[in-house]
Amino acid sequence: MHPRPPILARARRALSEFFRLEAAGGLLLIAAAAMAMLFANSPLVHAYEIFRDTPLGSADLGKSLHWWVNDGLMAVFFLLVALEIKREALSGQLSNRDQLVLPVVCAIAGVAMPALLFTALNHGDADAMRGWAIPTATDIAFALGVLALLGSRVPLGMKLLLSTIAVADDMIAILIIALFYSQGLWWPALTGAAVVIAAMGLLNRMQVTRLMPYLLLGAVLWALVLKSGVHATLAGVVTGLMIPHIDTRNDIDDEIEHSALETLEHALHSWVAYAILPLFAFVNAGLALGGMQVSDLLAPLPLGIALGLLVGKPVGIVLAALLMRAAGFARFPDGMDLRSMLGLGVLCGIGFTMSLFVGGLAFAQAPAQYAGSVAGVLAASCIAAIVGCAWLHLVLPKKSAS
Repeated sequence: MHPRPPILARARRALSEFFRLEAAGGLLLIAAAAMAMLFANSPLVHAYEIFRDTPLGSADLGKSLHWWVNDGLMAVFFLLVALEIKREALSGQLSNRDQLVLPVVCAIAGVAMPALLFTALNHGDADAMRGWAIPTATDIAFALGVLALLGSRVPLGMKLLLSTIAVADDMIAILIIALFYSQGLWWPALTGAAVVIAAMGLLNRMQVTRLMPYLLLGAVLWALVLKSGVHATLAGVVTGLMIPHIDTRNDIDDEIEHSALETLEHALHSWVAYAILPLFAFVNAGLALGGMQVSDLLAPLPLGIALGLLVGKPVGIVLAALLMRAAGFARFPDGMDLRSMLGLGVLCGIGFTMSLFVGGLAFAQAPAQYAGSVAGVLAASCIAAIVGCAWLHLVLPKKSAS
């Protein structure tokens, strides 16, 4: 038998695999969004709409492919997000106070500043204000995909800070969706959901570590939450937080026994990165540009989203980092200075997946406003990707000792 590798080596291997998956998935996400725009603005637009609106399911759940992706497959995405948050909180970057302070404060500032900018431009329009949370999210896969274009010049500390900010950002986004985008609550279904959650908690108390009971209960929970008026994807969040994680070393390695959480996270990661998120991008990013003019992007709704992502995100994150460093509460990661921190802040303005998702919730019954929100998200995310990559190309050293 070979001796078990040191914990540090296993952790580095797990991080390398995580960043490889996220970066490759991010590039695939970009390609899927570009293809959606191509289809939506070509003679193939009718075929694209037929594909997106294809009915699937039984009489009770006979919904379009678009609906199943947004309410069904995205629950799996949120399940993975919850698994990552729980693992990071128990045994990863969020478990160490010294490593936790900077990304959490940056994430909070990076949510608050875009929301304030959006509100400043749209406060007089109650309907538009439903989209205040659209520019508050960061797309980790897209952002890491852009970072991957810079290769080994990107210091490991920057990747870790970006991913940890994005995880904290996702935690805030989940709370926002639960608190502000639930409507028409049906209490019998909510009561049933509470019973299912209690059953999961009981399995935890009984130290049941097999995945199947949790996944079966998670499917029941999804159906109940779907009927309750709370968005169905939150069932994925609750299920993920209930999956046991006992081994606090956080070492995903083929030579050792995984916790149930690590096993499921490892199994889902490729499916989410390479299938679910690209499919989500393809069915949601197909914005028809016919008749749309540049002046349309200057309307308060898309402009508020664009400025929130392009200005609010980097300003909030960089100011928070500078204040934390000046107060002595945190320091920049190894290999990063103010210039590279600014580049990271710009990349955090890539909203995409979560921004499009929140836009769909905010303007589900308002197609014109939804189109404006998509335009703002796509324009801002593309500009943030190009400007952030170009800036980091200029300021990062030619080689990084990561």
